[in-house]
Amino acid sequence: MSNLPISKEACNDKLLTLLATEAYQHGDFTLASGIRSTHYVNCKPVSLSGEGLALLSRSLLERIDSDALSVAGLTLGADPLVSGVAMAAAHNGRFLNALIVRKEAKGHGTGAWLEGPLPPKGALITVLEDVVTTGGSSLKAVNQLRESGYIVKRVVTIVDRQEGADVLFRNAGLELISLFQVKQVANRAQELSL
Repeated sequence: MSNLPISKEACNDKLLTLLATEAYQHGDFTLASGIRSTHYVNCKPVSLSGEGLALLSRSLLERIDSDALSVAGLTLGADPLVSGVAMAAAHNGRFLNALIVRKEAKGHGTGAWLEGPLPPKGALITVLEDVVTTGGSSLKAVNQLRESGYIVKRVVTIVDRQEGADVLFRNAGLELISLFQVKQVANRAQELSL
């Protein structure tokens, strides 16, 4: 990690550039929510690269509930994020495990919805997401965690598309924290193409 930017500002700037060059596309797209958009953000090329995951893990860890025992997220987008943040926490001497929330219960064995070391019931968990649009997939993870006996107060995302997730989360008693808004990523992409 010695090649990573030292300051928080430099780390965020490098991360924004990576998202603009590796994750962002401008065009005509239909999103998973069914909404049409001229902006498309697929964070996986960044979150599945060594440098990108190191930068993301550092930035996300700073925004996790201080009393959280775990980070969790809906598979597939959150898989590298929860693992990276748990590892970054361990490197910083903080106990924080990772949980992956399945999209449906496991069809065999225990029929589990959650994968990973389960904290005690009543533990605080922060949900991670790569991109939020309407917030539906994040809320699915939150609801599954709450139904399993955990407390969730916060969703932390890499990119907020600003398509209503904040209202949905507020109504569900959740705080939404985003590293970037889609306009910031689009603006950086435009700056770099000039």
